[in-house]
Amino acid sequence: MPDKHFSWKDAIPSIIAGIFFIAQISYGFFYANTTRNIIIAYLGIGCFLVSGVFGMAPVFVFPKKGGVEKGKSFIHTTKIVDTGIYAIVRHPQYSAFFLWTIGAMCLFQDSIVILLGIPVIFLTYIDMVREDRVNKIKFGKSYEEYMKKVPRANFILGIIRIARRKQP
Repeated sequence: MPDKHFSWKDAIPSIIAGIFFIAQISYGFFYANTTRNIIIAYLGIGCFLVSGVFGMAPVFVFPKKGGVEKGKSFIHTTKIVDTGIYAIVRHPQYSAFFLWTIGAMCLFQDSIVILLGIPVIFLTYIDMVREDRVNKIKFGKSYEEYMKKVPRANFILGIIRIARRKQP
């Protein structure tokens, strides 16, 4: 059953971001040879590693805690998940995409890689805003409350908020 809150036009930012992302990574691996600062390159590798956690978490968390019917894809949640990675950011997979893009910029340190990454970040942000809009329709007031507590993609702010809640 198609999602009544999603049309083919909603996929355009993702498609364009995907094309730029593939171009960014391909150019970086095959043509960029400009790593100038090894510390920044290691920061990029760190971004790749953290993105793996953010990117894979929903695949494991949603089927267990998101009320996904047996046999359905993990994206078919029926409940808001606000624990684990979802207590840190609302959109871990989009955050992973950000981190991959920034990681490539840091690792390759090439102006073309950076220029290709900027639209990826912008278009991914547009997707996150659309996803919030859809989730507000799907889950109502409880999603709006969740939005107030958990940042969209800023995992550093999310960690700080969790730490503040745990302080006496």
